[in-house]
Amino acid sequence: MTKLIAIDIGGTSIKFSLWDGDTLGPVQSRPTPDNIDDFYAVLKDGADAVRGDAEVEGVAISSPGSVNQATGVIEGASAIPYIHNFEIQPRLVDLFGLPVTLENDANCAALAELAAGAGVGHHSLLFLVIGTGVGGAVVVNDRIWHGAHLYGGEFGYMLMRPEGTLSEIVSPVNLANRYNTATGDHIDGKTLFERAEARDPQAMRLVADAEAVLGKAIFNLQYAFDPERILIGGAISENAKFLDGVRAAVDAVKARVGIGDITPEILPCEYLGEANLRGAVVNFEQQVD
Repeated sequence: MTKLIAIDIGGTSIKFSLWDGDTLGPVQSRPTPDNIDDFYAVLKDGADAVRGDAEVEGVAISSPGSVNQATGVIEGASAIPYIHNFEIQPRLVDLFGLPVTLENDANCAALAELAAGAGVGHHSLLFLVIGTGVGGAVVVNDRIWHGAHLYGGEFGYMLMRPEGTLSEIVSPVNLANRYNTATGDHIDGKTLFERAEARDPQAMRLVADAEAVLGKAIFNLQYAFDPERILIGGAISENAKFLDGVRAAVDAVKARVGIGDITPEILPCEYLGEANLRGAVVNFEQQVD
């Protein structure tokens, strides 16, 4: 079985694990550096730490940004600006002395669910990953659909109102920012949802608005792509009450529009913290096999 080093590059931390051909080993984490030289050093040190004495066949990496697998360039933008718009993949091959694959983090999460999660047995899926913003992925015939410009699945860019994109309206970070602006408080997204549960009127209004906007987006996506399932990822996917509110919002849009008889199957993703690592492994096996 193929042993791999799996790496998940994030804006605040980089996670490392050893894939033994069947399962992930313990996950180690290091802070994401603020410059490219330290970044390379952290990658090498973290990879060596999880590798130990194991004989590995490659390095599977999940990364933010629009990954161009043909050129080895991470296009677009992210919270790690120094990784973008140059041929980073060949440099990583030199760094590790091993084959290296790269894939977008939301696409990796989708691959993990498709291989051994909520996507098993399904061939047409949409993923919305809700965190600092809203990312996503499109699966068609068991494969990630990247789009002509590598922006397939970037649902967070959808303009839902004249003044806001889906990311700006529904991400917990932005919900908390709007709450703080209105109240003078300084809470985070998790606390906002806790206050909504405790029936704080301002928090309840913001959460209800997010449910309504996300429901409208999902209705549109269902009829644009016609997937078998729409899966929600990110920590918010563990909030069953929120997902029920989104389902109710979809039903309300459907009743108001009065056309179409499809009710989207909206489910939470099964993997959270390890999804990107697992999906990076799946991507490696698909690319190198």
